[in-house]
Amino acid sequence: MVHRVVITGLGTVNPLGLDVASTWASVLASRSGVRRIQGWDTTGWPVQIAADVQGFGPERVGHREANRYERFVWYALDAAKQALLDAGLDPAAPLGERAGVYVGSGIGGSQAIAKNALQIAKDGPRHIPASFVPQSLTNIAGGAVAIAHGAQGPSLCVSTACATGNHSIGEAWRVLRGGEAELILAGGTESAMFDLGLAGFMAMKALSKRNDAPEQASRPFDRDRDGFVMGEGAGVVVMETLERAQARGARVYCEVLGYALNNDAHHITAPPPGHLGAARCMKRALESAGLAPEQVDYINAHGTSTKANDAEESAAIRSVFGGHADRLAVSSTKSMTGHLLGAAGGVEAVLCALALQHQIAPPTINLDVPDAGCDLDYVPHRARPMPMRVALSNAFGFGGTNAVLVFGAAP
Repeated sequence: MVHRVVITGLGTVNPLGLDVASTWASVLASRSGVRRIQGWDTTGWPVQIAADVQGFGPERVGHREANRYERFVWYALDAAKQALLDAGLDPAAPLGERAGVYVGSGIGGSQAIAKNALQIAKDGPRHIPASFVPQSLTNIAGGAVAIAHGAQGPSLCVSTACATGNHSIGEAWRVLRGGEAELILAGGTESAMFDLGLAGFMAMKALSKRNDAPEQASRPFDRDRDGFVMGEGAGVVVMETLERAQARGARVYCEVLGYALNNDAHHITAPPPGHLGAARCMKRALESAGLAPEQVDYINAHGTSTKANDAEESAAIRSVFGGHADRLAVSSTKSMTGHLLGAAGGVEAVLCALALQHQIAPPTINLDVPDAGCDLDYVPHRARPMPMRVALSNAFGFGGTNAVLVFGAAP
């Protein structure tokens, strides 16, 4: 038997807000979460801006947990608890053997690795804490969520760079469809907001240097974009079989209709001309959902605000949707959140669910003059009320990996 899969709970921590309500309010207000970096002295750095999480202290997860884990785990724990509460479930009640956790991260505990590398260079191995290895492991976020909520079913940590969140949700969808579990907490989390994390992307010349106007720095599809803005946070959703959700009278945000993944097999960081891998992935995702291109209303684009991605993604969308591409609403919420790396797909799934629930397409802010090849309707500047039955979410990662999710309005 193939089971239908729905999303019944949402949770997020990100630069726009520490919960779903404040995040959605920021999206509707076209607010940017990009600001000057305060965590360390960036004097003389070419990049001095980022989209960091503000106001999130250790008290949100408890000081014991905060001391045990790195911040990417803090964010996952908080977002997962939010999602369970939103789904009408008791976070203190063990979820049991039929519930799983698919929460991944692109970079994981890189901050712990950097900190302890400096420590061992200074003092040798004597002061390396016993917690170092667990703190550095990418899968500890999902493990911590499973422990916190007694989820003893299928558990998987996906780590596919910026496609992590989409792959996590998509693979969870497969497990639920096949009946191996009835509920899965799925999404992505990331916190690489420290000096080495920023310097690494800066060395690749991938980041915006619009230090004098941080809120205008992330500008997907715009002629004057000069790179992405690094962000952090988490997005986690409660996914259930439709039967389970209906049996307990749960509110349903949307249905997960389809999913596909593939690889460009082209270049470690750059898409091929026309982003053929992304085009194939979108086609296969629609096929898995049993939908025609003309049935799609909205696409949450990968839309990174880089020269390499935006025009090629637009070309891929046009190649898949043909004449219908001119009737699509396509937006990049990274214009507001920045690029949350492994957490991006999780947060964007939350926003797709809200878009379908409220029938409002999120905007692409800072889009003043579309660049050559960027010729779609990107919902510039302001959110747009519109009829919406089907939404796609695109995510592409370093290594050429692609993941596309298809969401449908609540059944």
